[in-house]
Amino acid sequence: MKKLWFVSMVIMLLFSNVSIASADSPKIMEIKAMVGVPRPYTGPANPIRDIAGGGLPWVIRFADGELRANGKLELRVRGLVLDPNDPDVIASGRAGINPSATFKAVVSCLSKDEAGNPTTVNVSTDAFPATPTGNAKIQTRVSLPQPCIAPIIFVTSPTGSWFAATGF
Repeated sequence: MKKLWFVSMVIMLLFSNVSIASADSPKIMEIKAMVGVPRPYTGPANPIRDIAGGGLPWVIRFADGELRANGKLELRVRGLVLDPNDPDVIASGRAGINPSATFKAVVSCLSKDEAGNPTTVNVSTDAFPATPTGNAKIQTRVSLPQPCIAPIIFVTSPTGSWFAATGF
């Protein structure tokens, strides 16, 4: 009986240590919506946090995910495509499609530099696959600056122009 009790206690301790050790860090942002690039933000004329918009307007049907304090980023997008109602997109023959085989994600934070001055820090992920219908999923970890104030998550082209950003 003592042996069974001892084994039970060891198993409980092991499992409780595993759950404590593997617990995720605090969630700093929950993503429930994103907005595609509207016409005024296309191209380099009106960048957000030093990130230029894609060259044509984009729309997004659905987005969800989260960012944790340890830099863990999970993001799922559906229907991130060129705006099917934009005249320039229609004229290009690419209305309602995603012409990019890969997307990246950028986490943008307001932070401070080594001298303590305010700065914007943009941290990019590696490229991840995207479908022609604009569906993609990413699970990765980025190195967030400390502090990371007012984070914005962008879905970008492989070269860094944004197609969608957190917001609605």
